[in-house]
Amino acid sequence: MKLSASSRGHACAQDWKEGIIKEVLGNTAGLKPNQLRRIEKLYTRRLPAQEIVTPEFARQLAELSHETRRQIGALIDRAGRVEYVMVGDNRSIELPDFKRIRVAVDRFRGLRCVHTHLRGEGLTQDDLTDLALLRLDLMVAIDVNETSGLPGLVNAAHLLPLSADGAHSTAGEAYAFLPKAIASQLDVDFLALIESLEEEMARNRNATRKARVKDRTILVGVTTGSLSDAEESMAELNELAISAGIVVQDKAIQRRQAIDPRTVLGRGKLQELLIRSLQLGADMLVFDRELTPAQVRSLSEATDLKILDRSQLILDIFAQRAQSHEGRIQVELAQLKYLLPRLIAGQDSAFSRLAGGIGGRGPGETKLETDRRRVRDRINRLEKEIELQRRRRHERRKVRTRNELPVVSIVGYTNAGKSTLLNALTNSEVRAEQRMFATLDPTSRRLRLPREQEIIVNDTVGFIRDLPPGLLSAFRSTLEEIVDSRLLIHLVDAANPRWSQQVQSVERILQELKLTEIPSLLVLNKADLVTAETLAGISRQLASDSARAVISLAANDPRTLRPLLEKIGEMLSRDVGLPAREEELDAERVSRIA
Repeated sequence: MKLSASSRGHACAQDWKEGIIKEVLGNTAGLKPNQLRRIEKLYTRRLPAQEIVTPEFARQLAELSHETRRQIGALIDRAGRVEYVMVGDNRSIELPDFKRIRVAVDRFRGLRCVHTHLRGEGLTQDDLTDLALLRLDLMVAIDVNETSGLPGLVNAAHLLPLSADGAHSTAGEAYAFLPKAIASQLDVDFLALIESLEEEMARNRNATRKARVKDRTILVGVTTGSLSDAEESMAELNELAISAGIVVQDKAIQRRQAIDPRTVLGRGKLQELLIRSLQLGADMLVFDRELTPAQVRSLSEATDLKILDRSQLILDIFAQRAQSHEGRIQVELAQLKYLLPRLIAGQDSAFSRLAGGIGGRGPGETKLETDRRRVRDRINRLEKEIELQRRRRHERRKVRTRNELPVVSIVGYTNAGKSTLLNALTNSEVRAEQRMFATLDPTSRRLRLPREQEIIVNDTVGFIRDLPPGLLSAFRSTLEEIVDSRLLIHLVDAANPRWSQQVQSVERILQELKLTEIPSLLVLNKADLVTAETLAGISRQLASDSARAVISLAANDPRTLRPLLEKIGEMLSRDVGLPAREEELDAERVSRIA
């Protein structure tokens, strides 16, 4: 059984109450007029509401199916009325296209499918797929005796309700199969069964609502490389999703020889994800890679779910975290640049807006063209505003230069503890949380070193691997704060098992920004969360790889900060200032960042 590719089931079916026989759907070509009339009369049958299928109805289906050598099925509502009658071939049958209209998670569609099988194969995977995709009450297959044409065993299955935390871990546990029996020996109260299932689903849904669940998602990773790397990236995506306030219900990783240019995933895996999302009530799929506009459209059409990629998830986190006016402008600019190539035509975009008046007759702008023009105009305005902010920052930096206060910037992977370290060094109260991108707006504070030397300490936005290029461009003025630094403190989360990959990601981004010529100091944070042996091993590896000094500390313990302060004073006292052509080099770096 498979879903029909057309929607004629809605257009052709007429209301039985008006006295018009509904049209038979599917493969009716080649049927004799007498056969077609007998199949149409199935619409006049009324089954008892408590029974799955009556012996008489099963025999009528079996005889017609045996005579035509085609599968024949009916969709029956809970009152026992036949709503749709379908004819397939000898292997499969097509259901009407419901345009994947979503049904409430705590409800079924209110229709059960009863159809015949000519080969005695029982319920097939296509049957179970349709059961999940359409959220049918029940999927029933009646075996037809090849010799006599009489109905044999009745195979039936229904979806299992999941607990509020999504207890079922595999698709095989999503279905419950009723005991096989002939139609006259089916001992199941259909209405009682469905009501009990929906009551359980409603209880689970209420528990979820009490937990204030907003967005529910399945994380999807597709890789052509090693599974271990994909699992590490997926773990980081999970942290990003939690930071964005999304409830992660499931994760899936597929390893392929090549990424599908249209849907990224293979067809079977995509269908499996769709079924899983319906079971769990997931609202979206989040992919651990950047998707092209065409891929987003294809996936949205295939799943009827919200589709996000890694870049869009990061942008959403930035939008939640930005507090200052400048930060909000930068985030909006990055979002618009991301959105522009992904604007697609709506359902009514084929109709142009007509302009009235002489010279204005004829097709005007389509809504899509209007949207794109407005986005471009907004981008231009935001870029001008950011340029104005950049000039203001430049004036503030001039004051610092006149005061001859050296600038030290704390850089590092997101959630490495940069804001916590700034608070500990300067007795500040900058917002610091145990989650990714808790701080977006740059913060500067004065700090007096042990040798009575004053410096400016900058807390910068955290880095992450595969940082969207649009963010680097939009946060140009923020990154200019790093350009003027005399020293970079590269903070590393020593308690993170992926610390090595994080260090490489930060170094790569600094290299892309042409900031590697600024002296840097490696600082291992969260030393209190790892053993001394582990800390010593990380220090040795970093010192041998980078030939730089490595200091360990716990940012939440002021007693461990003294070595860092002394090392900062020592490095600044070596006159590690910028070269003579400082302003020209600054301008060159800033242009490269843009």
